[in-house]
Amino acid sequence: MLNKTIVRLAVPVVVGALALTGCSDAGSDGDTLKIAFQGPLSGDNVALGENMQNGVKLAIDQANAKGDLDLKLEYVAADDQGLPDKATAAAQKAIDDESVVAVVGPAFSGPTNTASPLYTEAGLVTVSPSATNPTLTDPKNGFESLLRGVPNDNQQGAAMATYYAKKLKAKKVYLVDDKTDYGTGLAAVAEKGLKAAGIQVVRKAVPQKTPDYSATAKDVVNSKADALIYAGYYQDAAPFAKKLKEAGYKGSAISGDGTNDAKFIELAGDASESWFLTCPCTDATVEAGTKKFAADYQKAFNRAPGTYSAEAYDITNMIIEQIKGLKGDVQREALRDALAKASYKGLTKTFSFDENGEFKGTDVYLYQVKGGKIAYQGNVNELVG
Repeated sequence: MLNKTIVRLAVPVVVGALALTGCSDAGSDGDTLKIAFQGPLSGDNVALGENMQNGVKLAIDQANAKGDLDLKLEYVAADDQGLPDKATAAAQKAIDDESVVAVVGPAFSGPTNTASPLYTEAGLVTVSPSATNPTLTDPKNGFESLLRGVPNDNQQGAAMATYYAKKLKAKKVYLVDDKTDYGTGLAAVAEKGLKAAGIQVVRKAVPQKTPDYSATAKDVVNSKADALIYAGYYQDAAPFAKKLKEAGYKGSAISGDGTNDAKFIELAGDASESWFLTCPCTDATVEAGTKKFAADYQKAFNRAPGTYSAEAYDITNMIIEQIKGLKGDVQREALRDALAKASYKGLTKTFSFDENGEFKGTDVYLYQVKGGKIAYQGNVNELVG
């Protein structure tokens, strides 16, 4: 209820701001345009936000260095800590800066749900590289400024179920979600796929920041499940993994893109070993098409690209291409409409959207923690044959 209340209170403020400042006509009055990133740049899951932020920054820096734009691009950070109740202020920061013509993000599903009405009122396009809750693009929401640049959890949850059913031949799966928009959405799809495959499912919701996962870990062991799915983020997956190891759990474990970060291994230690991780994102350090990007990223930030770094880079370049196409007259609504109709061949995939802003592709990729590192396994559909 809190998120909905925030939205109801905030929208009139935005409308008033638009009337006073002409914010919806923000754009190319000066010689500088700005692209914002909204996501967790502080807080528990900051590593996921930094991965994407760096991809955005690299694309902007390279475009400026190339020199074929008649204007300068600047980056704006809109930190929402990955939390719905911080999303309104983060979105408002981007909206109120009249030079911001597009936003990469929001990164997480909960903040996307909270912020999207504000962005719609402002006519400011948002292209998320990572918000995967399937309901976000439901036309009933009226999120007209939201474009999703990634397959949603209908694909990721189904991939988890398919891998357990066809590859690992699981009989009973213990399914835990973290009660966030992301976790519950992912878990619901996974549960449906598992049951359709004839697999027994035990479902439990355990909220984020649970102080002690011992009881849930014991429940998993006592259930005699031979496989586990955790639908949530690495900050909670890590202590849960530790308690599972302490409780003597010997089965398979899989989590999604919210856990697919080196920070999971850092926090969980050897309890993370052998965990499977899914993501509708490729490994930029492995795929041939992204190796130059990976080298450029390493040089710029002194670290390898992480989850969604390359996708955020691609989306930013897609935005820049459409800015060029508008030939100097870059108004927010015009850029939004151009992106909605565009098709862009990026390094990671081709980006295009249906009439609801939904990404048209379906590929999901599997990773596994091996020897203290996240090892890329490949496309799930290809792995299961």
